[in-house]
Amino acid sequence: MEVDVMKRIPVREQEPKVRATNFKEVCLGYDKEEATAEATRCLQCKNPQCVKGCPVNINIPGFISELVKGNVEGAYHVISEYSALPAVCGRVCPQESQCESKCIRGIKGDAVSIGKLERYVADTAREEGIKPAKAESLNGKKVAVIGSGPAGLTCAGDLAKLGYDVTIFEALHKAGGVLSYGIPEFRLPKSKVVDKEVENVKSLGVKIETDVVIGKAVTIDELLNEEGFDAVFVGSGAGLPRFMGIPGEDANGVFSANEYLTRSNLMKAFDENYDTPIIPGKKVAVVGGGNVAMDAARTALRLGADVHIVYRRSEAELPARVEEVHHAKEEGIQFDLLTNPVEIMEDEEGNVSGMKCIHMELGEPDESGRRRPVEIEGSEFVLDVDTVIMSLGTSPNPLISSTTKGLDINKRKCIVAEEETGKTSKAAVYAGGDAVTGAATVILAMGAGKAAAKGIDEFLSK
Repeated sequence: MEVDVMKRIPVREQEPKVRATNFKEVCLGYDKEEATAEATRCLQCKNPQCVKGCPVNINIPGFISELVKGNVEGAYHVISEYSALPAVCGRVCPQESQCESKCIRGIKGDAVSIGKLERYVADTAREEGIKPAKAESLNGKKVAVIGSGPAGLTCAGDLAKLGYDVTIFEALHKAGGVLSYGIPEFRLPKSKVVDKEVENVKSLGVKIETDVVIGKAVTIDELLNEEGFDAVFVGSGAGLPRFMGIPGEDANGVFSANEYLTRSNLMKAFDENYDTPIIPGKKVAVVGGGNVAMDAARTALRLGADVHIVYRRSEAELPARVEEVHHAKEEGIQFDLLTNPVEIMEDEEGNVSGMKCIHMELGEPDESGRRRPVEIEGSEFVLDVDTVIMSLGTSPNPLISSTTKGLDINKRKCIVAEEETGKTSKAAVYAGGDAVTGAATVILAMGAGKAAAKGIDEFLSK
């Protein structure tokens, strides 16, 4: 294959009109020839900036160098030293603002397609039955991990590699956390990718107990004082949705994005063989502009709806990944920007019959540095919709903090923990991911899980 070192090898995707009608993966990834060709574009920098851009500090030149040699197994083992979820990260990480944004090749040309190469290595390793290396022996210490999302799986995997006896407690019936219930099949296949990554973590010796709600079935104090665990990591995520507090939000046909995506992803509403209750809607408005909003909108589209994304700022301020916005537009989703809902309208039976909105303009920057949206007086109009999905962020469920004495939380109900170690105000209890930061990215949660594993190891090695 001929390679122009200044341009990345394009990645194959399903055609927009075709994929808008199915839940198969949009991006088809590289084949061997394409991956090898893209890998040769890496400059193998002596001071690799890409590594500094990665929240889990993967040795990126190291794995790419093995790929150039045709050694996929070697490349996989380099990655798995740092990441428990390479097939996930290769698909859903915002590489364009992390590792790839620091790539030296990207100064004058296209950055190396690091994420797509990581995906290729992980997928090939899975197909060839290559597993991460397991600890040679246990050290006799037990750690409980609460939550089997990206933070929990990463923390558990790292501790297991260090010889700890680790048990993950998951509240739902299926492991994976947000990877299983939050991210749609067309972005992150469950049986092919998520389930296999969970199996890889279990292959390190990690035990996973599902249907265990910490704070109800058992408390953190009981885990430490009665169940024999030496430390606990809280990676319980942020599953409590936020709403706007406008009239009509309790109408039939108003969902949080969390509920809508859980019904589709975890309860398989997208699969006609499952009898999962969901109102797919014929005309759907998704309120919000993040990745979750894009996921909800693209799911509603595939369930047969005409979909609008309603966002109060301009396109420049959209927090979603550029790739996700691009895919949504290609698939026919309409963007109502500089628009904000003020009321959800109901018919006599309490069903959504429309959404009253107002046009906005951008004023002075707020504390986040983004220009504050201001209402344009007299610009109200009604959007014709029968379903509204609120995607305004989430906060942690207070169950764990309310049943754990001595565990400090902040005003947003997030657990207070040290960024470097995950250490909380309670002895032997560590925390990370969305339970600490509020809703964030998969890779940032993984970084927090990794930091906490290091903190727990230092604490228990004293």
